[in-house]
Amino acid sequence: MWAHSMTVQDYQDLVDRGWRRSGKYVYKPVMNQTCCPQYTIRCRSLQFQPSKSQKKVLKKMLKFLAKGEVSKGHCEDEPMEPPLEDAVAGDVAFISKLDVQCDLKKLGDSLKESLEREDKEKGKPVKKEDPKELIQAQERGEWGSGEPSRSVEVRSAPQPGKGADLSKPPCRKAKEIRKERKRLKLMQQNPAGEPTGGQAQRGPKTEPHQPRSLEDLIFESLPENASHKLEVRVVRSSPPSSQFKATMLESYQVYKRYQMVIHNHSPDEPTVSQFTGFLCTSPLEPENPPNGPDCGYGSFHQQYWLDGKIIAVGVIDILPHCVSSVYLYYDPDYSFLSLGVYSALREIAFTRQLHEKVPQLSYYYMGFYIHSCPKMRYKGHYRPSDLLCPETYVWVPIEQCLPSLENSKYCRFNQDPEAADEGCSKDPDRLRVFHKKAIVPYGVYRRQQRDPSEDAAVRQYASLVGQACAERMLLFRS
Repeated sequence: MWAHSMTVQDYQDLVDRGWRRSGKYVYKPVMNQTCCPQYTIRCRSLQFQPSKSQKKVLKKMLKFLAKGEVSKGHCEDEPMEPPLEDAVAGDVAFISKLDVQCDLKKLGDSLKESLEREDKEKGKPVKKEDPKELIQAQERGEWGSGEPSRSVEVRSAPQPGKGADLSKPPCRKAKEIRKERKRLKLMQQNPAGEPTGGQAQRGPKTEPHQPRSLEDLIFESLPENASHKLEVRVVRSSPPSSQFKATMLESYQVYKRYQMVIHNHSPDEPTVSQFTGFLCTSPLEPENPPNGPDCGYGSFHQQYWLDGKIIAVGVIDILPHCVSSVYLYYDPDYSFLSLGVYSALREIAFTRQLHEKVPQLSYYYMGFYIHSCPKMRYKGHYRPSDLLCPETYVWVPIEQCLPSLENSKYCRFNQDPEAADEGCSKDPDRLRVFHKKAIVPYGVYRRQQRDPSEDAAVRQYASLVGQACAERMLLFRS
């Protein structure tokens, strides 16, 4: 449907029923009929902890800003599949949970024996090493139990012709073993956070190490002589603020280059009018209540300024309960910074910042999660997150949804067979219609119409938007 004007509460309620917007065009997939069901996904920003790969993106940005370092190798903007360590729930450093005094020696002996066996098989002289110099094994998802104080034995490679023993943990690379050696040595030198040396007295027990927060990683202080300066500005796009008007053409040029390089569009295809219609105009009416965000509610552009020029723009809506991500475009010259991931993390941090002023605003909506399209699964990497049940419109943790999605593209996530859509249209006659410059209840309008297809179309509209929105919004009929 085309939305001429809409309150932020109306759009919040529509998004919570599976709707999304593109400019002023507001749409909802027919989930049980489309070839690729699109499930609304939201991240619980207050509980969010960045995964290892997401931390790497933040550190990569900090290194670039501080020293101008550019990472080498593969720099895909969004990972198609999460690294194995990211799949382990709760990305908390294993070192903080480990009972060092318990298993240090046992694991060191195990690693020592394993390395000696490998050296013998390769015909290398065996080097005697102190078990204290061996490293503590880091908890890995593929090792099973996940119990912090459980020792892990590293076994030698299988004999030629016998194949891998599937009952044993997979062999690890030498790089991992070297890392473990270094970690164990540091832990052995300072196992409880106390001074080294035999005469040192044991002080009070220290608190376990806490993982750094998202804000700590994003806003880490830079040296005074940093190579680059990054600034993030939030400007209202609809109605356009003076800051937005002053930067619109520069922003458009970034979008044009993005479309040409990333999506292979021709140079004359993304026109200014297409850009403004798609990413600048919005049906959302701006609101600035005293108890709302300082910037107000409505539609905004979050501009990323690097050394005085725009390199990326995140299009967002600020709604009563969430920050809703609409689109992101960026300068392809800076693809090495993984700006898709970086901007999502900044938007999650922005949601948390708004929550401090507006307690009910705590979710980050990422649009649609399409499990049947591997390229779109990356949105599920921002945990904890929920998917919207397409039948009852309740939120269900994504972990509970994924097994069902592996078996069927379309799923009802609500496991209660008796549950129904509580916000469904119960009385279509109370729906409000805007007809001939007058607002009338649908029950009155219906008695004036003779076309039976009109009634079917209006009832479908009422069922899709729900009773609350049907009574607040005006359905235009010519």
